[in-house]
Amino acid sequence: MDNQTGRRKGNLAILAVSVLALLAIVARLAYIMLVQGELLQEMALDLHQRERSIKAARGRIFDRNGVEIASNRTVCTVSVVHKQVTDAEEVIRVLCEELELSEELVRKKVETVSSREIIKTNVEKEIGDRIREMALDGVKVDEDYRRYYPFGETASKVLGFTGGDNQGIVGLEVYYEDVLKGTDGRILTITDAAGAELEQMEESRVEPAAGQNLYLSLDMNIQLYCEQAAKTVMEEKQAKQVSVLVMNPQNGEMLAMVNLPEYNLNEPYVLDTTGEPSEDMDALNQMWRNTAINDTYEPGSAFKIITMSAGLESGTVSLTSQFYCGGSITVEDRIIHCHNRNGHGAENFVQGAMNSCNPVFIQVGLNMGVSVFYQYFRQFGLLGRTGIDLPGEAGTIMHAEDAMGEVELATVSFGQSFQLTPLRLLTTVCSLINGGIQVTPHFAVRTESADGTKTEILNWESTERIVSEQTSEQVRFICEKVVSEGSGSKGAVEGYRIGGKTATSQKLPRGSGKYIASFVGFAPADDPQVAVLITIDEPVGMYYGGQIAAPVVSDILENILPYLDILPEETEGSGQE
Repeated sequence: MDNQTGRRKGNLAILAVSVLALLAIVARLAYIMLVQGELLQEMALDLHQRERSIKAARGRIFDRNGVEIASNRTVCTVSVVHKQVTDAEEVIRVLCEELELSEELVRKKVETVSSREIIKTNVEKEIGDRIREMALDGVKVDEDYRRYYPFGETASKVLGFTGGDNQGIVGLEVYYEDVLKGTDGRILTITDAAGAELEQMEESRVEPAAGQNLYLSLDMNIQLYCEQAAKTVMEEKQAKQVSVLVMNPQNGEMLAMVNLPEYNLNEPYVLDTTGEPSEDMDALNQMWRNTAINDTYEPGSAFKIITMSAGLESGTVSLTSQFYCGGSITVEDRIIHCHNRNGHGAENFVQGAMNSCNPVFIQVGLNMGVSVFYQYFRQFGLLGRTGIDLPGEAGTIMHAEDAMGEVELATVSFGQSFQLTPLRLLTTVCSLINGGIQVTPHFAVRTESADGTKTEILNWESTERIVSEQTSEQVRFICEKVVSEGSGSKGAVEGYRIGGKTATSQKLPRGSGKYIASFVGFAPADDPQVAVLITIDEPVGMYYGGQIAAPVVSDILENILPYLDILPEETEGSGQE
């Protein structure tokens, strides 16, 4: 009886354990199917699926006339899938010969057990096609794109270039990366457990989406002409660097930006100084540097346009205000000389500007005082960046307002003891001569989808007024006098009304004997449509801006004004020395 009861209890226990075990198994299966089913499915699919990317074509870049200045060339990426290779020695031999690679490198990659090993990227399409036609098991040839710049060095420091992954590195290429880059596609293939592709299974493709095209205000004809003019003066004066900026003062559109020496965009790692590829990133970064926006300098007398604008707008000075220049002026304990040590004698404000007389502008600055002058620094945007659509723009280096004494104010008034970028100077001048509306310098004007169906106009308009129309008109009048009868006479162009201002800036440290000669000019003087700024860094021999910089701007304007359909007019005094 006891044995029978014991057996019955034992059977019940076994049954209970069995039921519990069965329930545990059912629960586990339910958990796997209902909770982990999707994940396990994905894992299984990943195990039998191979994915290769299809590179998207990068958006192309065009100038204002529709000239293509950054395009794409089809190249190939050659790779191997180890488990699909049936004749390793033949694969190694062919890839070594066709790709001009060492056997050691190719063998290591071919024999590596992985889902995919890239042998070489940026392979010429002709070579890639030839390898593909050999139909070597395990060898994949996928088409890719490499950036190509038809104009080589031209506008290199504006455009910038892309890296091996076709991603922007510097210039417009990196600034508009999100616009230009596309969305990569992919190729999916199904393999067996050993990793071999199943021939009966078709490839699954997700097609790439090309990036948007970018249209610029840059005019390659103007850019090329400015580049040639800059090269000529650079060679003649054995200068260290030459920069030329051309802007539409009415809307801030950049028509040209030259920074010599430039570099070859198709070989961006070849140093312009040695002609050899380099891995010296300091040297490369210096070569890629856009001095017009990345570097600051003392603007010298060209800054007098800003001082005259602030003086006229504040009512501190008028066109007929009288001054006297004896060749120098004493500010506190400092004697500050005029470039004419003999002095200009009695002169009104317009004559002082025509003579580029330091004492006149020092007196205007001192009469305004630090607080008022600083107010106009802010109002004119001088203490901030221009907002140009290029990376790495430098800010102005200016005395703090509470640290600016009379001596500092005096030197700032004629363009010394502070620094700004050439672009900041030109942008401010354009805003002062266009009627008084602040402009934002820019290159990009619109984007367009690769198929041309969608276009977006980029908005750079501004309504912020920084001086009155009357002040702007007076500034244009004075600048025209500077060219027609004053120190900027070599910037004149026959048949055109030209405004401008010369500058000769001594580089630090003082007494180094190194200078930057510059000239800012605009035309027509009564309704400016083009403004040009040239800076010539460390010219040898004659270094005065009025003598070596103004003639280059004159030459540039003489050629590009008719090109822009700005016709000459006979103006009394035009072109006179």
